[in-house]
Amino acid sequence: MSGRFEDTLGALEGIVRRLEGGDLPLEDAIRLYEEGVALAREGHEQLEATERRIALLSRGPAGIEERPLDFPNPDE
Repeated sequence: MSGRFEDTLGALEGIVRRLEGGDLPLEDAIRLYEEGVALAREGHEQLEATERRIALLSRGPAGIEERPLDFPNPDE
């Protein structure tokens, strides 16, 4: 699938909702479960790639410097 993390997560959430509904034939449920596993794996790989990018961007004169990420505060 390879796309944005948000798209991967949204697709995975949709699969989980369908599986939780419990009204799918067994073969459909198995197929969706397999798709969900693949999406979960892809999301994990996307997060790992992001962590590697952050580590590269955090590299300073003394090597990699651990710095907290600044996330915008939604209350501000």
